[in-house]
Amino acid sequence: MQDHYDYIVVGAGSAGSVLAARLSAAGSVCLLEAGDAARSASVEVPMGLPLLLRGTRHNWAFDTVAQAALDGRRLYWPRGKGLGGSSAINAMIYMRGDPSDYDAWAAAGCHGWDWESLLPLFRAHEDCTRGADAWHGVGGPLPVSDIARPNALSLAFVDAGVQAGLAARDDFNGAARDGVGLHQVTQRGGRRVSAARAFLDALPNDAPLQVRCGALVTRVLIDPDSRRAYGVELRDAGGTRTLHARREVVLCAGAVQTPQLLMLSGVGDGAALQRLGLRCVQHSPQVGTNLQDHLDVTLLQRERGTLAVGVGPRMLPRLLRETARWRRDGSGLLASNAAEAGGFARSDPTQARADLQFHFVPSLLRDHGRRLCWGYGYTLHVCQLYPYSRGRIELVDADAATPPRIDPNYLGDARDLAVLRAGFRLARAILGAPALRAHFAAEYDASAAVDADAAIDAFIRAHAESIYHPVGSCRMGGDAGSVVDPDLRVRGIDALRVADASIMPTLIGGNTNAPCMVIGEMAARRMLAPH
Repeated sequence: MQDHYDYIVVGAGSAGSVLAARLSAAGSVCLLEAGDAARSASVEVPMGLPLLLRGTRHNWAFDTVAQAALDGRRLYWPRGKGLGGSSAINAMIYMRGDPSDYDAWAAAGCHGWDWESLLPLFRAHEDCTRGADAWHGVGGPLPVSDIARPNALSLAFVDAGVQAGLAARDDFNGAARDGVGLHQVTQRGGRRVSAARAFLDALPNDAPLQVRCGALVTRVLIDPDSRRAYGVELRDAGGTRTLHARREVVLCAGAVQTPQLLMLSGVGDGAALQRLGLRCVQHSPQVGTNLQDHLDVTLLQRERGTLAVGVGPRMLPRLLRETARWRRDGSGLLASNAAEAGGFARSDPTQARADLQFHFVPSLLRDHGRRLCWGYGYTLHVCQLYPYSRGRIELVDADAATPPRIDPNYLGDARDLAVLRAGFRLARAILGAPALRAHFAAEYDASAAVDADAAIDAFIRAHAESIYHPVGSCRMGGDAGSVVDPDLRVRGIDALRVADASIMPTLIGGNTNAPCMVIGEMAARRMLAPH
């Protein structure tokens, strides 16, 4: 074990795995991960997702502070802990977002982050089973596959969406995405492929990369005179130790823990740091602010048959058969990513782009799967893609092991509730279309009686949850007030960068895993350009 490297990367998630792999072509790299190697069966088997959301081995299992606009509820925020980060516990959906999302970043001063510049990076990552075209690539390290043998209820959802007036869409990463269809997933042979599996496992054995798991970074070491980052302090099984970086330190710990680490290292609002006894090295008051997330509401219906994945006496023999099938050819129930189908729609025809997203799950799913729902049924999620509300991450104390205070400020802007209400009504229309109505037995909960605006709003406040896409807490921008510049350098500090979801100026309109991998790719290219 050495203690000097060219580069130190903190966090082996979607961005960190890509970045560390790329940097290893130019020098020695130490990739630090607080979790373990994340190689358990629940990670590899796609249908192990409910176990990952309920457990804590691979999941930080954060909670927000009480949300005033959501009946004072504390919301659950699962985040990946281990190699691959959240890409090892997510629903494996491969989604890039809307091209206009990235063009808006570029227009706000983030040069080089426009859609035309990023599309080649997305394509270069892909090994798409459909083959190469203007939108997809082949031969890359990341498998992008169609779902093998989707559940009949997922297909019924697509038909119902079309009956409700939405377009049928066979590729949400193509020329257009409004409509409903089946997702593409980051799987190979019916097995999950996390960012770590895709990018780190592909490296040759002699690559100058050392991966250290079980290493909780407590702060970045910054020389107060030169204002240069020169290493990190960490805690592992051997105690507290220091590692040195000859070139750069890069934080890839995510939208929750990257701002936490910056503040613990003296980069943040000076007055807030001093109240906790921390020395302020760089007054950067936007660290931890600009937090955004996709708020999501679910509608559940009981099924008259047993096509769904359910909790009941018929499920055990089915699981035994499906386990044999998965072992044989990697298909069937165990290869399902749960959210097999989904779609995009506009809350109002005047909207310039889709501002609602659907995820359909052929199972009854309440409280993130942490509470068992007896019987068989299906769940339709709808989330608002472009929230107006902004929250923040704040330190609780000066200990890196203490989870920070997470306040997404959900529905803090009244406009968000109106968009979700429209999404709720559209979801009800889809569930009521003939293709799904044919499977309907009963409403699972109080949503059956919800119709008036006030009742819908009350339902949203009582039931809405995160769908796990927090971003923005270390905003990238071309202005001096942003936390990082378009090259992802932390303003005011030399040799320190951030590369993860926290740098997004605004939320992208979709799932965030694929964009985070491209953020890691872009960081590597910006870092290696001078070399």
